[in-house]
Amino acid sequence: MMEGLIALAAAGGAVVVQSVGTDAWTGLRQELARWIGQGDEQLERAALARLDRTASALETAEAAEVEQVRAHQQALWQDRIKETFLSGTGQVQAAADLAELLDRHNRAGSVHHEISGGTVHGSVVQQHIVGSNLKIGHTSPGPENDPDDDWPQES
Repeated sequence: MMEGLIALAAAGGAVVVQSVGTDAWTGLRQELARWIGQGDEQLERAALARLDRTASALETAEAAEVEQVRAHQQALWQDRIKETFLSGTGQVQAAADLAELLDRHNRAGSVHHEISGGTVHGSVVQQHIVGSNLKIGHTSPGPENDPDDDWPQES
């Protein structure tokens, strides 16, 4: 159970830093603060303030330090989410609620494709992560390797 909670907390930290500055940020900010507060308005306000500090840190980071700031903020949110799991009595329900929240924001997010590092000679995999541990993807070896491949080809 604890390994699943840690993975879910890691996914939550990643979603926080990836959402800053996007259309999804406002909704995620409100929902995550509500989840952390678990009905306690003071905890919810504190979470909102922390989320705002995270957004500010990411938006004002110098180009040379962006990745370091992102990694730091992601780790902070992973820890805060783990603390929320450990402080509550309904870990199973809290985990289910967080997984649903993250899945909703993953589905609402934008799609980004990037191939870097030179020329690709071979297969390209497109994949989407749903929730914290389910991956959906398609690997196309291409018609030169699989004559029955019905994956759409570029024209």
